[in-house]
Amino acid sequence: MSENSLDIVSKVDMQELVNAISQAEREIETRFDFKGSKSSIKLEKEDVIVASDDDYKLSSVIDILQTKMIKRGVPIKNLDYGKIEPASGGTVRQRIKLRQGIEQDVSKKINILIRDSKLKVKSQIQGDQLRVSGKSKDDLQAVMQLLRGADLPVELQFTNFK
Repeated sequence: MSENSLDIVSKVDMQELVNAISQAEREIETRFDFKGSKSSIKLEKEDVIVASDDDYKLSSVIDILQTKMIKRGVPIKNLDYGKIEPASGGTVRQRIKLRQGIEQDVSKKINILIRDSKLKVKSQIQGDQLRVSGKSKDDLQAVMQLLRGADLPVELQFTNFK
């Protein structure tokens, strides 16, 4: 009997993120409560920079962005919010880092969860992802269910299910 396996990864689809940002910008341009405000959303490599007139408008812009991201299937769990800092012209800005890949401590936590589940599978850390292998596809699907139900700091995707 052959080995079945799957990879556990945590990635943000950059194209979907770009689409969500442009949709959020369009909504901000058309909303009455943002008329004349200096609100903007920019993507710089692995960071999203959100700027607005004050803390309240900044949180509204972030809320709009999160709504668009959820609609496009972009995980908001993978966002790491920096502190709100003053910017030029009396505005404020916040840098939001995108977490790509699974960090080492989270990988170890996932490994322990899988081991404690007593399923007949092996899991190994491979850089910023995990590979889970076992004889039964049902066991691999049980691992997927287990991890979907677990409270982890990042959004997980399951790829290469064979």
